[in-house]
Amino acid sequence: MNITLKQAEAVIASAKSKAIELNTKMNICVVDSGANLVAFARMDGAWLGSIDISLKKAKTARFFDMNTGVIGGLSQPGESLYNIEHSNGGLITFPGGIPIHDKNGVIIGAIGVSGSSVENDHTVAAAGLDAF
Repeated sequence: MNITLKQAEAVIASAKSKAIELNTKMNICVVDSGANLVAFARMDGAWLGSIDISLKKAKTARFFDMNTGVIGGLSQPGESLYNIEHSNGGLITFPGGIPIHDKNGVIIGAIGVSGSSVENDHTVAAAGLDAF
């Protein structure tokens, strides 16, 4: 099962509301269960360089079915996933990417957010999940 466009748009709307509340400009990306782009929004004035980062965060979260911040901890020198960010055409291993589950716990996609501090990126991504 995949996230629908309607659901992805609701995720983006919820994330965008949180970004506005935090007074930050974000790139927000939603991918389906195959890590294919479903929906994307670039808030006015959001960094151009963060477009690619938001997509890679969403893909990373879906490829490994965990928050990108968790992968970041595992990818540090001496840890089990050291250098994983060089796989799959480049991954992002800092916070802002979160898998999206349906009501039965099945992963149907992921959200990736970039454009501010990693703390804000994660907060905005998590707010996107409020659509569910």
